[in-house]
Amino acid sequence: MPEETVLSVRALSVGYDDEPVCAPIDLDLTPGEAVAVIGANGTGKSTFLRTVLGLQEPLAGRTRLLGAEPDPRDGDLRASVASVLGDDAFFPSLTVTEHLLLTALGHRVPDARDVVTDLLEEFGLTDRADALPAALSSGQRRRVLLAAAFVRPRSLLVLDEPEQRLDAGMRNRLAELLVEEREDGGAVLVASHDPVVVERVATSVVLLHDDGVRTLDPAAGAAAIAAL
Repeated sequence: MPEETVLSVRALSVGYDDEPVCAPIDLDLTPGEAVAVIGANGTGKSTFLRTVLGLQEPLAGRTRLLGAEPDPRDGDLRASVASVLGDDAFFPSLTVTEHLLLTALGHRVPDARDVVTDLLEEFGLTDRADALPAALSSGQRRRVLLAAAFVRPRSLLVLDEPEQRLDAGMRNRLAELLVEEREDGGAVLVASHDPVVVERVATSVVLLHDDGVRTLDPAAGAAAIAAL
């Protein structure tokens, strides 16, 4: 595995109770690249993401994340990988601003308050900055989770269907932010049903299908989503 490889997966089988949900997967992800994982519901996209992050045991195969087996208890891994996997996890008594500040300060982000202010504007949350989670719409909660991923340092950004519950304008802005992420040398792994996100953001696409796993270019991946 090249030293700069962020994620390397070989013959990785993922699933539940010894039953794989898709064919074995091979994948390499290096800085400046974005890999999109696509497929119909139930083909294993979310399971794959959880497995490569060490949140679920693989059935077979090998994963190297930042040069080691993924272990979510490892402090270096937690400091280097930002993820949004779809779970709405909030402290009920903290405002939007306080959630983002807690994340930024916990990761020692310089000028944390200024960074948070900018991200509140970026994600259209300025007028909800003092709101508690219970007062937010589902789309607003999704934007807070995404902002929390962007507010902290990271070598790898892992997103599971980040376009969910976002309006068209915010989906387009998210795609722009992810393009900026890889152009700045970050690595992105994203599972998505959005052909616009896939075609604009991805440098390569992995299609999970009942009859196997295929690697596609971004345009072919976007077309495959439309045909699912």
